[in-house]
Amino acid sequence: MTDVTAAERDLVRAHARAERGRRWTAFFLVAPLFVFLIFTFLVPIGDMLRRSFMDGDVASVWPQTVAVTRAWDGSGEAPAALWPALAADIKASAASDTVAVAARRLNYAIDGGRTLVMKAARRLAKIETPPNGDWRAVFADLDETWVAPKTAAAIRRASGPVTDFYLLAALDLRKTDAGAIVTTPEKDRIYRTVLWRTFSVSGMVTLFALLIGYPYAYLMTRSSKRVAGVMTVFVLLPFWTSLLVRTAAWIVLLQEHGILNDLLMRIGLIDHPLRLIFNRVGVVVAMTHVLLPFMVLPLAAVMKGIRPETVRAARSLGATPMTAFRRIYFPQTLPGVAAGALLVFISAIGYYITPALVGGADDQMLSWFIAFFVNDTINWGLAAALGVVLLACTTVLSVVYAKIATGRRFA
Repeated sequence: MTDVTAAERDLVRAHARAERGRRWTAFFLVAPLFVFLIFTFLVPIGDMLRRSFMDGDVASVWPQTVAVTRAWDGSGEAPAALWPALAADIKASAASDTVAVAARRLNYAIDGGRTLVMKAARRLAKIETPPNGDWRAVFADLDETWVAPKTAAAIRRASGPVTDFYLLAALDLRKTDAGAIVTTPEKDRIYRTVLWRTFSVSGMVTLFALLIGYPYAYLMTRSSKRVAGVMTVFVLLPFWTSLLVRTAAWIVLLQEHGILNDLLMRIGLIDHPLRLIFNRVGVVVAMTHVLLPFMVLPLAAVMKGIRPETVRAARSLGATPMTAFRRIYFPQTLPGVAAGALLVFISAIGYYITPALVGGADDQMLSWFIAFFVNDTINWGLAAALGVVLLACTTVLSVVYAKIATGRRFA
């Protein structure tokens, strides 16, 4: 009995060693992919999240000023120590060619902030000692805006190291001098409108992709293998063509004297060319064409698994073709509909190139503004905040889909 027990122990140990060996082998096989995902996906997203609430521009070039403003509670007049510290920091940053960093940051919070700072840098370089040692009077003489309460409050809010300025701005909100969160004045509101535009365009693209993709996927799964193969090739063609080529092709097709307008005029449906490009129509058409495969392929995968006998059984029991489709076939395709709609919608809300090329000024989506702030104005904080909004929307949609797909109910 003892020998059998020892043999069993040896067998268990050998099995455990083999399992550990397989696990280590699997780990080393996936480790390169894991490292790749960390440095190409998680790190960039983490850096974007960090930039959306970190605010170190002013602190990096005006350390003395920041030290004063962080000790100030923001109520009443700005402390007297602010003005000599601000003068010293502006002079030092101008000498080191870093004053533009602070000027750019203050320009986000104060109208004309960049001009205000750059003008002060040029004037203060000529002043060694102010009359009576009063630096506040010097700043008031430069521009009354300097001694206005809103300026000192803006410098304090920009002192970092963390801020909610960018995230609030991305939602058309701002803080008053008293610290209350209010809606941005109507003339300055833009991002809620852009966010709504992004969702509405993505919703229209998803709807049209479903209306076109559902019957196409049905025919593809009910046709012969040869026909289905040809239809699959047509679905995959957008993947094999450059995005710029596809977009340029739609510009040629939809322009005022393009192929589509000429055809409609020849057959008498219209008397004059329609405006189909550089507007919302062109954006929806081009994006639907590009994203259609993301709807067709999940639908086709689900439809292939549906047994045709279920529909034939319903027909044999007296159901009309429409009733059999509505009550038997369509409910079985809902997982494919949900997966395709999620893929198309999430892909659409992050689109940039197609709306930029075929859309007008009022058709640019949220990703266009992110690219604008990164490339043109170098406002990384606001670009990151808009990216966080986009990421949050995508995450919520993914969670909703996961709940629906697993059949769970929300608490």
